[in-house]
Amino acid sequence: MKIHEYQGKELLRQGGVPVPLSRVAFSPAEAATAAAALIGETGNEVVVVKAQIHAGGRGKGRFREHADLGGVKVVRGADAAAEVAAKMLGSTLVTIQTGPEGKLVQRLLVEQGMDIARELYLAITLDRATGRNTVMASSEGGMEIEEVAATHPEKILRETIDPALGLRDYQARKLAFGLGLGSDGAKKLALFLRKLVAAYDRLDCSLLEVNPLVVTKSGDIVALDAKVNFDDNALYRHADVEALRDPTEEDPSELEAKNFDLSYIKLDGTIGCMVNGAGLAMATMDIIKFFGAEPANFLDVGGGATAEKVTAAFKIITKDKACKGILVNIFGGIMKCDTIANGVIAAVKEVGLKVPLVVRLEGTNVELGRELLDNSGLQVTTASSLRDAAAKIVEMTK
Repeated sequence: MKIHEYQGKELLRQGGVPVPLSRVAFSPAEAATAAAALIGETGNEVVVVKAQIHAGGRGKGRFREHADLGGVKVVRGADAAAEVAAKMLGSTLVTIQTGPEGKLVQRLLVEQGMDIARELYLAITLDRATGRNTVMASSEGGMEIEEVAATHPEKILRETIDPALGLRDYQARKLAFGLGLGSDGAKKLALFLRKLVAAYDRLDCSLLEVNPLVVTKSGDIVALDAKVNFDDNALYRHADVEALRDPTEEDPSELEAKNFDLSYIKLDGTIGCMVNGAGLAMATMDIIKFFGAEPANFLDVGGGATAEKVTAAFKIITKDKACKGILVNIFGGIMKCDTIANGVIAAVKEVGLKVPLVVRLEGTNVELGRELLDNSGLQVTTASSLRDAAAKIVEMTK
């Protein structure tokens, strides 16, 4: 689950991580009030107005309605903050991560201006190769880390966190000196990292990224940004975090899938995939790519789905306009193949079928399931194996 920057900063603030003074605003008037309060507290008339959407690259992004305006704007005074807020709110911000359709801006973060000496990059995430959380740091703050990794991989420093010992002080110092910080800066970064790692662990994060992490002219280290993603499987432990969810920022199909306890992920290809189990999903997507096509999505109906649940899943997939064909690949263990077949038949009869559909079933009652599909009178193609199914659907969608 993702949250907005202002929500992430509030969680970091509660954990003792230094962040700038800021306030959220939903209208130009609230932006003016927030800016006036910040100016009064800091004695600095410079404030920053930042669009709040679930996508990065806001600073370099541009509003569709205001081509000269980016998603992050430095202004002087409350009136200027209100003027910028009036343009941002209700407008569509297009960034490298939103795609050409962009995202509607409905809230803003108004933040104190900072005297910045250096911009760094810092993040904590799970390294799936080692199975351990890893701290990544770079002197190239403010840039896309993917670009840094591609052009200057030597500038990304990594320290693996031992789950029994946590991040050790010598590791924090190693990162600090690698970033070019002096001894005083190393002490401050070590303290910053201890609090950041504690917040990451306590909140069950899957990613905690600070880009940029800034060193101020007075030598303080402050999180100027906060991208906080959570492990969905641990949200049952964090009702307060779950309450921060902004459904307007999420894919409508993924939200609908959640309502039926289904797992749906939108991808960029042309073949929809309905499967049961993460391993089968990966195998299905791999073999689609092997035959030269790309998956448009995958929807995991789980191991104990009912015919009604399968019908709901099928409806969600067919709403994806990028789908040129659908591959259903189900292993009937707990869930019987005739249940899947009845669900597919009910869904096709209800919503219609405008693209090719290939169904591969294996497991309990597989013969009965295939018989139901073959005798349904619908344009459904059955397959004898995963390879057969993938080859058929790719060929039918060329």
